[in-house]
Amino acid sequence: MSYEQINLRIEKLEALGGAGYLDRYETNYVLYEAAQLEDGISGVRVAGRIMGIRSFKKIIFITLSDVQGSVQLLLKMDEVGEEAFNHFQNQFDIGDFIGVEGRMYTTNSGEKTLRVEQYGFLGKALRPLPEKWHGLNNVELRYRQRYLDLMMTEETRRRMLIRTKMVSVIRRFLEEQGFMEVETPVLQHTSSGALAKPFRTYHNALDTELNLRIAPETYLKRLIVGGFTKIFEFAKCFRNEGISPQHLQEFTMVEGYVAYWNYKDTMNLMREMIVTIMEETFQTTMISINGSMIDFSQEWEVISFQELILRDTGINIALYPKVKDLYEEVKRRNIDLDHHEIESLGRGNFIDLLYKKVSRPGLIKPTFLIEHPIDLSPLARANDENPSITERFQLVINGAEVINAYSELVDPREQRRRLMEQALLRNNGDQEAMEMDEDYLTAMEYGMPPISGFGFGVERLLMVLTNCEKVKDCVLFPLTRKL
Repeated sequence: MSYEQINLRIEKLEALGGAGYLDRYETNYVLYEAAQLEDGISGVRVAGRIMGIRSFKKIIFITLSDVQGSVQLLLKMDEVGEEAFNHFQNQFDIGDFIGVEGRMYTTNSGEKTLRVEQYGFLGKALRPLPEKWHGLNNVELRYRQRYLDLMMTEETRRRMLIRTKMVSVIRRFLEEQGFMEVETPVLQHTSSGALAKPFRTYHNALDTELNLRIAPETYLKRLIVGGFTKIFEFAKCFRNEGISPQHLQEFTMVEGYVAYWNYKDTMNLMREMIVTIMEETFQTTMISINGSMIDFSQEWEVISFQELILRDTGINIALYPKVKDLYEEVKRRNIDLDHHEIESLGRGNFIDLLYKKVSRPGLIKPTFLIEHPIDLSPLARANDENPSITERFQLVINGAEVINAYSELVDPREQRRRLMEQALLRNNGDQEAMEMDEDYLTAMEYGMPPISGFGFGVERLLMVLTNCEKVKDCVLFPLTRKL
């Protein structure tokens, strides 16, 4: 891009003056609909960005696009007049917006085309677009200027449209199951609902430090106390953790709770939801993962945390109730966990690290991982027969944790004991341990019914279902370093 190119475009814009620069344009079709119309239909009005111009002596072919599709236009001198034809040639550039009216026909090469009868100028691109045939190979540019990526990269457009459709399907599915959508606070006094390090901020008017929420869990449970029975939220969450291909610091979580259910009820609901998403978003229950076709309509494996780690490491974690002893056994077996503060981790986070390094990458087909150690699930209900494990499941697909779900802990005395253990771990240096949350404990003391809850990240689910390698490619505007 050069300043000469920009100045030339500015001159074209100034030459237009106030004439012909329309403030609105009434359309009757979107572009992808127009491209499917029968020949001979007239009065077709569409608008979009010019993404291609092929000029000949007395005809011009124009590609008009938006995020959903495109249509070819034909501008003929003998149909629009010499003045309008020359006006387009002299004033319009690739990147500009135009509104057109005309009738449909099919070219000799078989391409649906709108023969332009009149047009209006709708917006000037002062900067030339990136060179189309090479696309956007600069990854940093694709994230920093996503609008260019959407214009130039078909795969980005496709994935973002899938995300929009997927969100719509999830919302409709849950509402049809009797769920109510609610909203809970982003600014919170404590970091509850997950094991994660929060972002901190300051409230000037209240003169107090606050956290950006890491999860909506404890506020959604307060609503169950208040009388709601089936609720969900599309919640923006923030976790001040390391960057990786599977983690975003700002992401969208769908979290929901049902009174009187347990985790097995939720397991059935989540499987039905995933299959519905695939049927309505992709029109199939089969997707390719790492070159293999996987049919999500088949039965899903169910395996316990203990069985999985035993299978992959030979270590029975139930035999090591103390984290120090478990750490020594891991070292004895020459398993490198590569964590710079490993000795500060509590038993739950240590086991989670072991699982993520050794076992999770090998779970490709949809798998329900159940019976997590209680150290790893401070808000989950303990199993009645074995209090050292919880009634919890995770759905893992292609090495990614897609859904977390629990039979929730509803005994305020047991919850207080576990949060006190978490607070002690936090004081000893485990920055991902939970804080004490007295306000939530007070709500629990007013009484809770049996509850089952679930949570999943929209970006993570999209990443898995589109076989995408980086979660950054599954959000419209990922966070980038300031220039």
